[in-house]
Amino acid sequence: RCVEAFYIYFSAERVEEPYVSITKKRQLPKDGYSEEIEKEVGQAEGKLRTHRSAFSRASVIQAFLGSAPQLTLQLYICVLQQEVTVARSIFMVLSLLSIVYGALRCNILAIKIKYDDYDVRVKPAAYLCIFMWRSFEIATRVTVLVLFGSVLRVWVFLVVLLNFLCFFFYPWIQFWLSKSPFPENIEKELSRLGTTIVLCLLTFLYAGINMFCWSAAQVELSDPDLISKSQNWYQMTVYYIVRLMENAFLLLMWYIYRTDFYLYVCAPMLFLQLLIGYCMGIFFMLVFYQFCHPCKKLFSSSITEAFLSCFKILYFICQHHKTTLLKGKVAMKSPENTDEARGSSKIIDPPNTSIHQSASSNA
Repeated sequence: RCVEAFYIYFSAERVEEPYVSITKKRQLPKDGYSEEIEKEVGQAEGKLRTHRSAFSRASVIQAFLGSAPQLTLQLYICVLQQEVTVARSIFMVLSLLSIVYGALRCNILAIKIKYDDYDVRVKPAAYLCIFMWRSFEIATRVTVLVLFGSVLRVWVFLVVLLNFLCFFFYPWIQFWLSKSPFPENIEKELSRLGTTIVLCLLTFLYAGINMFCWSAAQVELSDPDLISKSQNWYQMTVYYIVRLMENAFLLLMWYIYRTDFYLYVCAPMLFLQLLIGYCMGIFFMLVFYQFCHPCKKLFSSSITEAFLSCFKILYFICQHHKTTLLKGKVAMKSPENTDEARGSSKIIDPPNTSIHQSASSNA
């Protein structure tokens, strides 16, 4: 494929195109108006686009099914051996860059799939924000898993398995609840069994991505393109809140059960740095969706509004829980107070009656 792509690229201007196709793309709205642009696409350009799309998908698969486990394993070996060699550090940096590049390509693919009718142009600032977002998110996530696994080796398998199964079955549960027909238009030559295997591989990749970072392309089996076209801010907000709490819990368990090797490491500072690093990834994500997203004009609401509404919901839930607890305490204390009031009234009444009796006798 690579040789064919280079051959098509270098011979595109020399060989005359036998036919061209016309594509229609809409510009992003300016002042409320959106123009439709027609563009001629030659046969060579169409093939190059197909190859580029295939390479992008292959880079995502290679990053999360190849480089991510490799980075986790190499970092785990460094922790066990208590040393970082030059060769291993180079391999870890390359693996991290590969994962970040795969996540970046996943973001761009998700944008182009969701806004296929528009002429999408990603600016360098958007690439920079995505790179910083994914770098902080993936690096801190891998480090947290390795630290937790170095002190609780059995429990880390349970954490990884639970995460993977939740994300693997989530698209299937959504598909079952939607009561949509089984997708038959993936490949005409595939049987029902082959289609099921392809969908399982797709959800397997989806679960592998969400193990380390947020998957920008959300799988929706009821959609013909198998990708959700809607921008679900609340789902993203819940993911990052739960992931931040999970990272904090795993770091707390590592801090409690850390071995003698970590006594030479400033554990509280490392704990704080990892949490701040993950929050920095969330910060760059907010900057990207709020200011640098190429299709931000098409959003019905911003991600900051979704975050604020989720925090308001959590705040109201906490306030409601506190008010119910206070009401319960007041209800428990009120019978004692009434009994005390009755007892005090019984004690006070006899002196009053004696005063009245003495006053009447004197009269």
